[in-house]
Amino acid sequence: MCGIAGWINLKEDISQFEDTLDQMTSKLLKRGPDDSGKWISNHALIGHTRLVVVDPAGGCQPMVKNYSGREYVITYNGELYNTSDLREELASLGHKFISNSDTEVLLVSYIEWGPQCVEHLNGIYAFGVWDEASQSIFLARDRFGVKPLFYAQVGNALIFGSEIKVLLESKLIEPKIARDGLLEIFSLGPARTPGSGVFKDIQELKPAHCILHNNSGTFIQKYWSLSSDEHKDNLEYTIDTVRELVIDSITRQLVADVPVCVFLSGGLDSSAIAAIAAKSFAASGKSKLHTYSIDYEGNDLYFKANAFQPDSDAYWVKRMSDEYGTCHHYITIDNNDLAHALEDAVLARDLPGMADIDSSLLLFCRKVKQDATVALSGECAISPMRFHRLILKCQQAI
Repeated sequence: MCGIAGWINLKEDISQFEDTLDQMTSKLLKRGPDDSGKWISNHALIGHTRLVVVDPAGGCQPMVKNYSGREYVITYNGELYNTSDLREELASLGHKFISNSDTEVLLVSYIEWGPQCVEHLNGIYAFGVWDEASQSIFLARDRFGVKPLFYAQVGNALIFGSEIKVLLESKLIEPKIARDGLLEIFSLGPARTPGSGVFKDIQELKPAHCILHNNSGTFIQKYWSLSSDEHKDNLEYTIDTVRELVIDSITRQLVADVPVCVFLSGGLDSSAIAAIAAKSFAASGKSKLHTYSIDYEGNDLYFKANAFQPDSDAYWVKRMSDEYGTCHHYITIDNNDLAHALEDAVLARDLPGMADIDSSLLLFCRKVKQDATVALSGECAISPMRFHRLILKCQQAI
């Protein structure tokens, strides 16, 4: 993941607030530990922290492109799964590329199609594109809201960022919980109503929504919604279609210039992902797929089978790893460490979360990050656009 941040003011010169942008961006260093950058103009401050996944040299951000005398700047967190398809289509329209990064493809997509670029994207993303000529900012979030994006309008300013703490660091907003925010925490937590930023004046850009902010105003639009259609395919065709969609979704997410691994719990989702990824690795001549699972100190002594979980995860993890020849790593978490990580987990979320579930995931990912940068897990791991197609194909299946 990466981190994005921005401060737009179309009425006042804010170029002297570069230090504030630095402070805002500094809150995102854990999201993007590999690099950081900024772009400054009279009315726009754009920041970015980068986690390198594709094209280390060519994907630096904020990325700037000049096209037909206009200057465009992008800050982007995410991954496009149809990068090669988009690059080919845009090249056929006369565009030239100087990198292999999906960032450049996304920026050129905006240059070509404007706000309608989101209709062409298959992936997970939160991004902002500043058009210096028209003095406008376009913000967009992926269809299912995998990548976070918060924003606030204070006076003439529009500020945005990947995390709530970024907006608070601008000092334009007081860190006060809104009345509805208290209801969110105590009634719905750790879930939130889509669009709620909990803090006063802070909002979350909803999934499948975009914002165009210019001198004419601020315009928010929903660009996609899930539809329900009658399923008319027979069982055999449905099975083949689902298999193709699942395999395609997983293999598209294996594209990276950094080590890729899979979280393997032994359950249905992660096992399917590990199996397909291992086969893809073998077919492309890559070294063995690395898989990781989590366990807790003393679990082997105290685990008791029950109707909900008749077997421990370890049996199925080993069976899958042996079957597909993965290089498996067991990460054991100490309960004391789990408790001490609770505060860090809340700070990472900016809000109360799922207690020891969050802290265990935090500790687990810290260990995995020592070896790998990208990890596929069994939690909604099919890409949004492909998942949408899968749902349409499966509705009312025999």
